[in-house]
Amino acid sequence: MSNWKIIRIFKRYRELDPKSVPQVMTGDEAHTVSLPLEKFEKMPELKENPFRNLFSHDGSGNMTFDDFLDMLSVFSESAPRDVKVYYAFKIYDYDDDHFISGKDIEQTTIALTKNQLCPEEIAVVREKVLEETDNDRDDKISFTEFQHVISRAPDFLSTFHVRI
Repeated sequence: MSNWKIIRIFKRYRELDPKSVPQVMTGDEAHTVSLPLEKFEKMPELKENPFRNLFSHDGSGNMTFDDFLDMLSVFSESAPRDVKVYYAFKIYDYDDDHFISGKDIEQTTIALTKNQLCPEEIAVVREKVLEETDNDRDDKISFTEFQHVISRAPDFLSTFHVRI
């Protein structure tokens, strides 16, 4: 990531809470000064992103500048495809067991639809996703299976990004 992009991202981070974020940040402050989740929820770019917690170093949703920069690096248009695929998999693997299970699919569906579907509709989504992606029929999606699905999604790179 270029210096000017990092500076632009820092300015955006500082705008969230100018009283808490120093004008000039040291390396130590970049990974110790943390802003609460509520600040990020107000950002229009992240308002619809239910996956912010993945990038929070402690899982709380609170983010240091390093966390914020990592997240925006992954979601930048210039991030390599393999990095985006890796993080997309991590986003959907809620229980961090290195597979996307039916339960993970349900949690993703709830997060993306803001709990607007009934349990029966969520079950249909889960079954359809597994039917389309679970090649070995073990009721979970491996990273390899996920990569295969993403390779067939031409719009993945153009939709898996956030502009700041």
